Amino acid sequence: MVSESSSEPDIIDARYGRSPRSRKREKRLGIVAAAVFAVVLVAWVIWAGLDAVGSTLETKDIAHSITSDTSVDVTFQLSVEPGTPTYCAVQALNERFAVVGWKVIEVPPSDAFNRTLTESVRTTELASTGLIYRCWLA
Repeated sequence: MVSESSSEPDIIDARYGRSPRSRKREKRLGIVAAAVFAVVLVAWVIWAGLDAVGSTLETKDIAHSITSDTSVDVTFQLSVEPGTPTYCAVQALNERFAVVGWKVIEVPPSDAFNRTLTESVRTTELASTGLIYRCWLA
């Protein structure tokens, strides 16, 4: 039987592990979790901000010229920090947009930020277009 001095909510709290001590522990855990989240967020913002200072790389397709049934010339613009070596993948597509030619080229460093390059790509069949696929820093 329940004594008169303890109330029913206290008995229920005790049964389910809710006590002033567990509330303090939950509060401490919440504060620690919030502090860890804040530290991670600040570290990520600093890292992302410092990473933006690195080299930028942009490409733009300019033109293509079908030179034969087995070749296409691709002209593109490459914008990269002067003195930065890069690699680029150039592709040729047929009328069904299937890749019929592919070439990875090494672009040596230059003093210019913007450069226009033309690359010849051999194809397995008649291409309908030639494009720059992707460029990356060496």
